[in-house]
Amino acid sequence: MHKTILITGATDGIGFETAKKLASLGHDLIIHGRNKEKLKSAQLKLLALTNVSKVDTMLADLSDLEAVKDLAATILAKYKSIDVLINNAGVFKTSATKNKQGLDVRFVVNSIAPYYLSQLLTPVLGKNGRIVNLSSAAQSPVNIDAMLGRVDLDDMLAYAQSKLAIRLWTHSFSLNSESPDCISVNPGSLLASKMVKEGFAIAGNDLSIGANIVSEIALSPDMAEHNGQYFDNDLGHFATEPLSKQQLTMAVDIIDTMQHIINND
Repeated sequence: MHKTILITGATDGIGFETAKKLASLGHDLIIHGRNKEKLKSAQLKLLALTNVSKVDTMLADLSDLEAVKDLAATILAKYKSIDVLINNAGVFKTSATKNKQGLDVRFVVNSIAPYYLSQLLTPVLGKNGRIVNLSSAAQSPVNIDAMLGRVDLDDMLAYAQSKLAIRLWTHSFSLNSESPDCISVNPGSLLASKMVKEGFAIAGNDLSIGANIVSEIALSPDMAEHNGQYFDNDLGHFATEPLSKQQLTMAVDIIDTMQHIINND
């Protein structure tokens, strides 16, 4: 079935590889990026592929929650329906770890902005839509004060906490019967993205490993039964253990904190 799919952070890495795969299958794409030149270049490369029908672009800096709100408003004004939202954009290393609100940029881009965008776009996704959230094998218990920018974390710890946060809010989001299906995924460890090359100084594994599983989760009707769950592509299956009581409590705290941040934006 032909779908309209929005991918954040689609100008390189797993996002661009996923966009290539989905575009070549004939789906209409909306690709997001924060650099105008890179976004235009990605669009032209995708349009040059065989079987591509439509590639729209959206420019926004997801570290700025006001920009996330504006991005959603632009999409809502242009599209009556979107089938899939892939929250792929992420940050590992950055020289500026705080945004203008004083929040940790790693948490904002990796956790809070995806939640806010998903919330804002729910009207066009509907309960038959799907959200795919990119998490990671690197996950660590979330320090709410760190999310709020009150505690400074090194790159790895901030990244790991933000990636558990997106996994946990995915579960919470799925509990609303009127919301789109929401699935989180570790696309594969140490894939050859810019993030991995900069963060670990290694070439990394084939990006298609991540693009293939993200595309499958985005498109497969069978994935509907896994609403709220987490797929670990390193292991090749969905998590078999339920979230612990501690994680469920943490999920509530994360949602409450993100809502507080959004409401005061």
